[in-house]
Amino acid sequence: MVTVTPHPETHLDPRRWWALGALVASMLVLGFDMTILNVALPTMAGELGASTGEQQWMADAYVVVFAALMLPAGLLGDRFGRRRMLMVGLGVFLAGSLVGALAGDVTWVVVARAVMGVGGALVMPLALSVLPSLFPPTERTKAVGIISAASALGMPLGPIIGGWLLDHFWWGSVFLINVPMAAIGIAACLFLLPETRDPASPKVDAVSTALTAAGLGALIYAIIEAPNRGWGDPLVLALIAGSVALLTALVLRERRSVRPMLDMSLLAHRGFLLNAVAATLVMFVLSGLMFVLPQYLQAVLGNDALGTGVRMLPMMGGLMVAARAAQPVVERFGSRGVVSAGLVVLAFAAFLGSRTTVESGYGFTALWLSIAGLGFGFAVVPAMDGALATLPAARAGSGSGLLMTLRQVGGAIGIALLGSLLASAFRDRLDVSGLPEGAADTARESVVAAHIVGDRAGAADLVTSANSAYVHGMGLVLLVCGIASLAAALLAGAFLPNTESRDVTGSMKGKPTPDMAPAPADGRQ
Repeated sequence: MVTVTPHPETHLDPRRWWALGALVASMLVLGFDMTILNVALPTMAGELGASTGEQQWMADAYVVVFAALMLPAGLLGDRFGRRRMLMVGLGVFLAGSLVGALAGDVTWVVVARAVMGVGGALVMPLALSVLPSLFPPTERTKAVGIISAASALGMPLGPIIGGWLLDHFWWGSVFLINVPMAAIGIAACLFLLPETRDPASPKVDAVSTALTAAGLGALIYAIIEAPNRGWGDPLVLALIAGSVALLTALVLRERRSVRPMLDMSLLAHRGFLLNAVAATLVMFVLSGLMFVLPQYLQAVLGNDALGTGVRMLPMMGGLMVAARAAQPVVERFGSRGVVSAGLVVLAFAAFLGSRTTVESGYGFTALWLSIAGLGFGFAVVPAMDGALATLPAARAGSGSGLLMTLRQVGGAIGIALLGSLLASAFRDRLDVSGLPEGAADTARESVVAAHIVGDRAGAADLVTSANSAYVHGMGLVLLVCGIASLAAALLAGAFLPNTESRDVTGSMKGKPTPDMAPAPADGRQ
């Protein structure tokens, strides 16, 4: 097979826009899957009897595996062919979706999500890394915009299509819908995408990959189990200690490596570090919010699955509007001001949302969701661009990989930590007096379980208490989100450097920022 090298302007691949269609199909699959499960979780909890902790694992199994394998997956594509590994990733994602559709219990759903995480880890970085070999600098910005739009388009489509499927079919249909989409992506890659590779890329470090996966997995497991067992439980403490040891070993190993897979020295760039922290926090808040919100809309407000998906659109709308408007605003006011303002808007939305009561109704929810979407967009877009703008060109690849990994870790911890806070607050506030011990234990597992127990027992007071307890827990989650966002806004306003915008070639306009130090003379790329 012929290896394709980057095209000069005079020898452009005539199939490049068709090839972009293959990449769009691949990214649409991932964007769609990011939000469709959130709408399905309340239904799946009722059908499978899943507790809040088990719902957290259904969401987090994908994210933990995705974050742990994204960097090594990108290196596999560099060495063995990006088209080949992209097709493998879509195939693995398809297989995981089939397992999820046929799963009969929570354990198999978690396994399916983990398998899908392996596929997603291959698809995401490889779809982006193909672009430089297909498009010249003058067209690359447009191509990146189309890819980003495809990923973003899947986010609002996921809740709507997922809700429609749940209203007409069984819960496994939200997995089955991925099968034809992944198959289309595989066919498009096979017939439209040329093969590209970079044999000079660093080798995949199996030990570092194992340390990442084990360290993150232990941390997430500890956070999810803590509300049930207690933070002082020996197992929880052992998992936290093990996670710290594993992640410390990962950092030490990568720092000693001549060509590290996870280049930790990039965090020495102040601009990269602070922008990465801001982007990671946004993912922390967004993932946690996407976990707690569908259960409120569906269980407390009484919407069906489709209605829940539609009612999540204000946040997606605000996010997409802000993402589109962020760049002109950055050019006028600078990235520091825009990131800080976005985080302040996000904090305001979270504080406003924390005032939600059982009687508030959807109108109030739509208001703070729209504001939250605007805050998300104005914070994350310039933070991502600002982080990459501080890096020397030779290390842009490793920097973007580290940034995406940190964002996914933030999302996983957001689901685990905020979900655990919600579960603990719900359990403490729920009134189960008068119920048999077995029924009381079941009701404490989640708001959906409490509704099922209340309906079966004819206990209207239990349903009322469950709604009140869930809204109380959601308010605490939003308070934590608001405090964290406000603290990050103050940090960004005080220390974040103003990075210049980029032109279409990817070079900096104007003078470099002080953080654009040259790459160290140690052979790292």
